[in-house]
Amino acid sequence: MSNAADLASGKGHTDENFPVASVLIAKEHRPPVMAFYRFARIADDVSDSESASPDQKLALLEQMRASLTGESDASPEGVGLRKALAERNLTNQHGLDLLEAFRRDVTKLRYANWDELMDYCRYSAVPVGRFVLDVHGESRATWPANDALCAALQVINHLQDCAKDFRNLNRVYLPLDELSSHGLRVEVLTQPKSPPALRSLLRELARKNADLLEIARPFAGQIRDRRLSLEVSVIQTLADDLNRKLLARDPLADRVHHAKWEMPGLLARATAMFAFARLRPKKVPA
Repeated sequence: MSNAADLASGKGHTDENFPVASVLIAKEHRPPVMAFYRFARIADDVSDSESASPDQKLALLEQMRASLTGESDASPEGVGLRKALAERNLTNQHGLDLLEAFRRDVTKLRYANWDELMDYCRYSAVPVGRFVLDVHGESRATWPANDALCAALQVINHLQDCAKDFRNLNRVYLPLDELSSHGLRVEVLTQPKSPPALRSLLRELARKNADLLEIARPFAGQIRDRRLSLEVSVIQTLADDLNRKLLARDPLADRVHHAKWEMPGLLARATAMFAFARLRPKKVPA
């Protein structure tokens, strides 16, 4: 298999849990953000493929890396992002970091503890937010709040999909030490409903994730670009709500996602949060 497009899932930016290059983002900033998204999407599809072998996946990810750095033109998505970066004089480091996460998805199927999971999030989620901030010319002093929010979004995805990830890809992002402390083995994720010990663990992880969301709460107010600030407010609001749902629902038995009817209220809450953030003095570390 020599073409990553052969493994494309067909999933697009409107299918994601959280906004990607939405209408809230200024028009001139959408092309590089979409170039980054297309790069990330195809790399994700490669690493998640159920038909390609690990060696095939790693070879395709290497094609993407080489195309991003200019050593090759084999990957259209890598070339597209490379050109978008050159137009803005932006670093390719965020894309390279992202590829490290997808390589881990191929080669590392278990995470020993929360710290290992956070290190994975450093590569799988954090670079996305940092890239968007760089596109907007925002201060890197916003990175700590960004990193917390991006990691929290990734953990939400892991908790939502914990059964599917194990069933389809033999991946377990729930920390093994936490499973063990609750007397659980990874095979518990095959059950149609979480037993009490697993529900307790999932709630504990959601509460730990709520701490990340609290660290991220000042983020929208630290961003100079008003449209990006509003988008971050929307993302924070959606993440807060999903994390609360994970405290109340069982992701093995329930679909823990937003229904369409919930969106108007969530958007109104996000707008109010945005207005409050803009009124408060910005507290961005030097």
